[in-house]
Amino acid sequence: MSENDKLTEERIFEAATDVFVDKGMDGARMQDIASHAGINKALLHYYFRTKDQLFNAVFEMIAGRMLKKFAPVFDENLSLEAKIRFFFKEHIAFLQENPKLPGFILNEISRNPARIKKLLKKVHFESLWKNLYEQHKTELGKYNITEATMPQLIISIVSLSVFPFAARGIIEGILEKVGIDFDEFIEERKNFAAEFVIKAITR
Repeated sequence: MSENDKLTEERIFEAATDVFVDKGMDGARMQDIASHAGINKALLHYYFRTKDQLFNAVFEMIAGRMLKKFAPVFDENLSLEAKIRFFFKEHIAFLQENPKLPGFILNEISRNPARIKKLLKKVHFESLWKNLYEQHKTELGKYNITEATMPQLIISIVSLSVFPFAARGIIEGILEKVGIDFDEFIEERKNFAAEFVIKAITR
């Protein structure tokens, strides 16, 4: 692939991500994506023949970016506590930059769960938490966390950062009533959520 092809593909990915997140898979049109990318529709179809193909590529790109961003979580030299703090800091920061992403993914899961399940099969989550478990087996054993319960721990941790964004409309309204700014709440959550999990598993 030439440098020009790479740049064009990056523009398409960025444009498609914006349009898919804003309008959903069903509401997005290839013409919308082409216009957003500043190219004609024929060129878009040259790179991606169908909307499904483009959606799959965008989903894989987002997953790849997230895994790359959180690579330090799998660094053997970091303690479990440091990894928990790192995750919340970086994951919440990622969601601050992409606040519509959780709602988009939840909507797509609701509309077409089979498509999302098929895409998720390409991401080997089980190997990730097995890797984490092996790195901290002794430490986790002290907290009565086994390999079998690692999914419970991981999903609980992720939910603490995702839920405020997925339910922002409700949470922001509740916080406003008690005089709390949503953005300040989210910034404080980076530390609060980390402390909450660390205390929960080490008590």
